[in-house]
Formats: sequence, structure tokens, C-alpha cells
Amino acid sequence: MSGTRWRLPALMAAVTALIVGLVATPAQGASPTAEQKAAPAASKINLGYFVQWGVYQRNYHVKNIHTSGSAEKLTHINYAFGNVTNGQCQIGDAYADYDKFYDAASSVDGVADTWDAGALRGNFNQLRKLKQMYPGLKVLFSFGGWSWSGGFGQAAQNPAAFAESCYNLVEDPRWADVFDGIDIDWEYPNACGLTCDTSGYESFETLMGAVRARFGQDNLVTAAITADASDGGKIDAADYAGAAQYVDWYNVMTYDFFGAFDADGPTAPHSPLTSYDGIPAAGFNSDAAIQKLKGKGIPASKLLLGIGFYGRGWTGVTQSAPGGSATGAAPGTYEAGIEDYKVLKNTCPATGTVAGTAYAHCGSNWWSYDTPATIGGKMDYANQQGLGGAFFWELSGDTSNGELITAIDGGLN
Repeated sequence: MSGTRWRLPALMAAVTALIVGLVATPAQGASPTAEQKAAPAASKINLGYFVQWGVYQRNYHVKNIHTSGSAEKLTHINYAFGNVTNGQCQIGDAYADYDKFYDAASSVDGVADTWDAGALRGNFNQLRKLKQMYPGLKVLFSFGGWSWSGGFGQAAQNPAAFAESCYNLVEDPRWADVFDGIDIDWEYPNACGLTCDTSGYESFETLMGAVRARFGQDNLVTAAITADASDGGKIDAADYAGAAQYVDWYNVMTYDFFGAFDADGPTAPHSPLTSYDGIPAAGFNSDAAIQKLKGKGIPASKLLLGIGFYGRGWTGVTQSAPGGSATGAAPGTYEAGIEDYKVLKNTCPATGTVAGTAYAHCGSNWWSYDTPATIGGKMDYANQQGLGGAFFWELSGDTSNGELITAIDGGLN
């Protein structure tokens, strides 16, 4: 409310709301109703990715979104991922998505799944229950991602058929009520990711236009896009400005700029907010990406700033400040060179900050990651730039009490 003057009607309304809130507060030990749990109307988007494979080794389930206190702070969840193959949207993991059985103890609402014919189980049913508990929460089905973007090139050859397949899958009668729209995560149109795409500069706009046409105006249509703002880089490779008319917003992936995929370093923060002296590559920072996208005519309100709930790290590092040499990727729980924030905050606490994010040097390991404090600074930036909000990858990287999502929620206005 900074800079806003209270007037009598507003004050009276606030007092009335306070009284109503006190009356409506459930007695100690009682369960709040769905209406009472509804997320407050937010002027900015706070979106988190939920990964389907998190239910396996990570043991992270939809229930954790509730018990961590994160659900009440989220405005949107992107469910990752559906596959893109043979030019069509397809289910990525049928067992995790809609078949896995949840007993009463592990179910988000304490009610066990059933084996009745046609009954929905898995993550989709858990998300359905979560939405019933938090009616303001929206869920989008995200397709593609780093590993599953190879099929977009074929999809771009017949965008209408692709869009039809996606609509039929997202709106499948078994789970149509779960999803409020679709997110396209093509890494990367007319550029290289895991594989290289040569579908042309116009392909992304054409594909997103077809998706919007099929899904209509009553569904959300979004896309996760590159943050490579280098001259002639990935932002320049596709018509993101032309496609912007079809999306509700872009999730700008302002992370993974640097990491142990360059095994010998130099060490650098993987999600720098700004440039800094000694940064390994020009245009590889969050502000450069936002400014480039805005410069192409994309409204700031359609851009979300990306936050990683994980760190990237090297080993064999002797220098504490960024820019040191390394011998390879630091050990990680699931993958070398990557570790969740919830682990790093304890095993390798931050020792410094650079370019609006944190880094840590412990032993021979060097990590960069965001903390609640650096996220606060990034949210200040998002507010100052007039961005639509923020999003993060991904929910299971946060602490059990949601430290990072709380920082996003508290910082956006």
C-alpha cells in the first residue's frame, strides 16, 4: 500500500473486512472451508511448476503443496510435462498423471482414491482436489520441456492438427475440470536445445496462433521462452513479439545462464539479475532478456520473471568470488551440478552476492542460487519493470515450509 492514501470509505471497508474475517475464522482445530482457503486476489501472478516425476525419487506430491503453505500463495500451477511427439500432444507418464493410487494419508484431502471403473487417480485427481480446496488456483498443462521439445518441429508443419491434439488431451472428459489452459515449453523454436530446430522464424507465432484459435479466449494459453538476449541469440531466432498477441503471458526462463555444463568454469551465477564485471557472456542475464523482449514490443505485463528453486555448482574451485576455474560439476542429490535450495541452504550456505543473486563457496565446491533475500530484490525489479509477476522451477526445491515461495509472495505487488 506504499504511496496510497487511506480515505474514509476505504478505511470503513477494511474494518468491515477485518470483522468479517474474525467471525469467519474457524475455531481452533477446525478445518477451514474451501471458501476460507481461497487464495486472495493477487494483482501479480505467482506461478510454480509441479513436475510429474517428483512423485518418485523426490517423494514430492500435490499434498506437499498444501502442507507447506504454498498453495495459498500460488495463483497458478504448471503441470510438467506432457510429451510432444509425432506432431501431437501426448501423455508423458500415464501412471503418475492419472493412475497412481493415493491412500488417505497421502491424499491432499485425506480421502483415499478408489479403484472404481473410470475413477480418476494420480496427480490429476490430486490437483482436482487441491483446486477444490483453493478455488482461486488455476492449473495449466505444460507440454515439451528440455527433453520433450523435439516434436515441436513436426508440430509446426501442421499447427492446426497439433492444436487439435492438445485440446483433445487437455480437455479429455476424464480430467477436463483439472486444467484451465495450456503452456507450451518449446526449447527452442528455430534454435538449438537438446536438439536443433530449423522450422523457421515464423513457426512459433504460427503454432501459438493455432493453439489460441483452438483453445479460445476462455482458456489460458502461455509459453515458456528463452532468456538468451545475446545478439543474434535465441530471442532473435523466433518471432516472440508476433506470438505475444496469442498468449496470456510468457514465462521467461531467466536461469541456467551458466553452469557446470562448462566443466572448467569460470564460475558464475546461473540466474544473474543484471550484468556484472567479468560475466562470461554478454546478454546472459535476466534484465537483458526482459529489456530485449520489451524492446520488441511485448508488453511488460505479459512477461513473468523466472526464479530457480535450485542451485548450479562446480567442484575443484579455490576462488570464492565468481570467475574461478573448476574441474567439473559439484555432486548433487539427483544430478551432478544441480542441487535443491532446501539442501544447499544447509550444506553450503551463501557466502556472497553478485548481480542480485547469491553464491556459496564451501570446501572445493562453488554454488549459485537464490535465497529469500535475493528473491526479494528480484521481486522489487519485477514490480519496478511492471512485469506480470514471477514463476519458478520447481515446487519440490523449496523448503517444507515454503521459504522461497513466501519470498515471492511477499515481494510482488
